[in-house]
Amino acid sequence: MKGELIVNLTLQKVESQIIRAFKQLVRFGWEQALSCLFPVVIFASLAFTKIVPLPFLPRYDWLLVICILMQWIMVRSRLETIDELKVITMFHLIGLALELFKVHMGSWSYPGEGYSKLFGVPLYSGFMYASVASYLCQAWRRLNVHLLNWPPFFVVATLAAAIYLNFFTHHYWVDVRWWLSGLVIIVFWKSWVTYEVNGTKYRMPIALSFVLIGFFIWIAENIATFFGAWQYPNQSVAWSLVHLGKVSSWLLLVIVSFLIVATLKQVKGKNSTDRAQL
Repeated sequence: MKGELIVNLTLQKVESQIIRAFKQLVRFGWEQALSCLFPVVIFASLAFTKIVPLPFLPRYDWLLVICILMQWIMVRSRLETIDELKVITMFHLIGLALELFKVHMGSWSYPGEGYSKLFGVPLYSGFMYASVASYLCQAWRRLNVHLLNWPPFFVVATLAAAIYLNFFTHHYWVDVRWWLSGLVIIVFWKSWVTYEVNGTKYRMPIALSFVLIGFFIWIAENIATFFGAWQYPNQSVAWSLVHLGKVSSWLLLVIVSFLIVATLKQVKGKNSTDRAQL
């Protein structure tokens, strides 16, 4: 009898832990889904405008209108703060600069018509980069993200700048993305990110979070190209899966995004602490 009681109690404990883990996973997924609101609207708009032709304006222009309207709703409803809007706007400009260069170099193209195209790049494309920043800002706040053993500002800023510049310079010089990836592992080897789900703290290596976000953005890229957001040269005849090697590009871009957001959060947190001490 005593043995059966111990077994039953053990099973109940295991069952309780499984149920709690499942609830935590569901809550984590829900918070992630809310953080992805802006990207989801963009993907839904890509799908809708692909299936349903809208009147008066070309598709790219409607996508720009939808993105601007969504950005206004996010700020108006206080789903995003003014500080987050500033970060997102900066990412829009960074992404647009990259788009202008890459389209000029023939890396990909936007074959559709549009009044809002600048040197072959529709202005809505900047919002796709901004949506990554929106996700990072939202998830940071909702999951109460903190950084442990964060490297010095100079190191982080230099690494982020080198990664971004390599997207341009590799067309004329050696592609050093793998060297930069190695530097990321070295620089952030001891760095961790902590987050909360229902008051319980978890943590993971920052390098792992980079890989996970980069992989899911690669999945999103396949969805986006399927709905004609942009087009790679090998997709000009028919859509095909984006090469898995693109994960490395998105991984590095995510790292730049994360480093910028993290640095701004660190600066803002330091300023808030300094004001509180005055």
